[in-house]
Amino acid sequence: MPTRHAFSFVRAGGVDQVVFRSGQDIARLGELDPKLWVALACPVQGLELDARTLSLIDADGDGRIRQPELVAACEWACAQFADPDVLLRGGDRLAAHELRADSELTVETRRVLRTLGRPEDGELTLADVTARRERLAGLRFNGDSVVTVQTAHDAPAQQAISRILASHGAARAVKDRSGEPGVDRAMAEAFFADVQSLHAWHARLAADEAALPLGERTLDAARAVEAVRAKVDDFFARCRVAAFDAHAVPALNPAPDTYAALAGDALAADSPALAALPLAAVTPAGVLPLGGPVNPAWAAALDRLRRDAAQPLLGEATQALDEPGWQQVLDRLAAPRRWLGERPATPLGDAAPAELQAWLEARPAVMALIAEDEGEEAHNTRLADLEKLIRLKRDLLALLHNFVSFKCFYLREGAIFQAGTLVMDGRSCELTVRVADAKKHAIVAGLAKTCLAYCDCTRAGSSGTEKMTVAAAFTAGDTDFLFVGRNGIFYDRQGRDWDATITHLIENPTSVMQAFFAPYKKFVRALEEQVARRAAASEASAQGALGGVATSLAATGSTAGATPPASAGKPAATPRLPGRIDVGTVAALGVAMGSISAVLVAIFTKFIDLGPWIPIALGGVVAAISGPSMLIAWLKLRQRSLGPLLDASGWAINGRMKVNVRLGGSLSQTAQVPAGARRLSPRGADAGPRGGFAGAMAAAVALAALAVLAWRMDWLDPHLPPAVQHGAQAAAPASAG
Repeated sequence: MPTRHAFSFVRAGGVDQVVFRSGQDIARLGELDPKLWVALACPVQGLELDARTLSLIDADGDGRIRQPELVAACEWACAQFADPDVLLRGGDRLAAHELRADSELTVETRRVLRTLGRPEDGELTLADVTARRERLAGLRFNGDSVVTVQTAHDAPAQQAISRILASHGAARAVKDRSGEPGVDRAMAEAFFADVQSLHAWHARLAADEAALPLGERTLDAARAVEAVRAKVDDFFARCRVAAFDAHAVPALNPAPDTYAALAGDALAADSPALAALPLAAVTPAGVLPLGGPVNPAWAAALDRLRRDAAQPLLGEATQALDEPGWQQVLDRLAAPRRWLGERPATPLGDAAPAELQAWLEARPAVMALIAEDEGEEAHNTRLADLEKLIRLKRDLLALLHNFVSFKCFYLREGAIFQAGTLVMDGRSCELTVRVADAKKHAIVAGLAKTCLAYCDCTRAGSSGTEKMTVAAAFTAGDTDFLFVGRNGIFYDRQGRDWDATITHLIENPTSVMQAFFAPYKKFVRALEEQVARRAAASEASAQGALGGVATSLAATGSTAGATPPASAGKPAATPRLPGRIDVGTVAALGVAMGSISAVLVAIFTKFIDLGPWIPIALGGVVAAISGPSMLIAWLKLRQRSLGPLLDASGWAINGRMKVNVRLGGSLSQTAQVPAGARRLSPRGADAGPRGGFAGAMAAAVALAALAVLAWRMDWLDPHLPPAVQHGAQAAAPASAG
């Protein structure tokens, strides 16, 4: 049993990830347990890696790269190189000495170098190979096994290829590498097989002179008979019934209602309803006129029957047919009618024997052109393999570092699934992925326990407005000012800028420190909302009261001239303003405020009496308020992972791929003032190291609180006069007792 390869691993993201240190690590990747792969599948589109390279690895062309396909690509590439370590060096250049001596690609590399006029020990670039393939597409023989009309240089072969495209190209369209419609071997063989069978069919009738009573006109007569045979048989069958019983004649002919229905619509001579009627009037005499009063839908066909069959076989004076005459015509043309029924079903139409013979004569030339083009297929296949090998040399290691392991992501080298950088809310978010359907993506991505902002991105391009959707992970800072509708700028991996607008937000904690302040922020927001609500209610009440006073005053003034005589001379009563607070209310409020103040003073006194336990009490209060929020945030941050975010984008992630706090802080970097920069005052003067008024007030309050605490703890008694010492005040009552 061969020994298994010894891989090296590193622990990152909570999982063991393989490290590619030699070409043998790549060559023997198939021996690595799939359970140790970070990913088992990824999409071909939407990644920051050459889509052409990914499509070449996607062997089944389903738009996804799976673990067996990547293993096959690694084994194939390593089998072409003399030393697989070349894959670690990368680059888009390939030299013949890097390949195995017995490899077909070595011979092809030297052949292409000779074609380009370079020495055989030189290097091929990816641009050389792709340009060679593009030039190959324009050559007469390009190895795609398809020939066009322009491929042939002689007229018969060109005519034959044109006829193949016209008759067989519609059912099976084939195009040359140049983009022109062409013919491949299968199409040509099918065409010439149809030509051969049709040519043999013509030859079989020509060999039987008895089957041609009218010579070359026999086929026209047979076709004329077959065109109306079913309707003529129907006519004579009706006539036989009419001869049997004359009472059946009205029923065998169209009823007046039938003509009334036809008259209701626009009537054409070839309408199906008219063609369904008998050829002529059904009578016991059983005579079919071949002209004159016949069904207009069949008039032309009956005229051809008369001209091509009845008159040549029965006499030039024939203008009508009875049943015996009709049977005589059928008997004389029985052989050619059978021959017509045996015609091979081909798309060649009514090709004449001379045309069929010309196409058969062109067959060797057409098949020779196809064979010559097929002879170039081997070179073309090797050229395609050269392109694939150079692309794998350049891109395979990068794909392995983003598929088998996530080295590029955890070392901050730019993973292929990272779409770019979103700049918003004073942060740059580098963990962004492209999203096809935001609603479906959010269902799975929400399990990542990460704060995600789905943004619609637009930019004006050369072909119009470009649009895309990205999901950006905010892994550091706070989320207080992230909301739907906020705008930012998204920079893709090519450096292009897009206008970004948040359309959906999945909220999750970004740090334990954010969770620490969250309860206080919620309290302040709730307090602000309550104050705003009360202020709005008071304003509305005051506006209503003033409106009522104005209405009362206006009403009093309007009725002043209509005072009754009994009340004349009495002073008018002054209206009382609503909402006025009396003395009792003021007294009640004063008592309430005094009680509240007493309670607060008592609480503060008890708190001060804790003495040296004050810091512990403060810590307990803070822990009781912020502790639950911090615990929940810590649990969610431990569960924060990359897996669901990529699974929602079409990946098959094999591990949780954790995003810890340190990595999250590097993925969402907040704004920082550069080192050595100076802060200026609003007027432009150097602010220096001084803080603002708020900072000074906070420092003063903290210093005062510290002084009170030190006084209560008797720390300042040795430095204070006896009258203000805290210990002396406590000892005075004791001595007095």
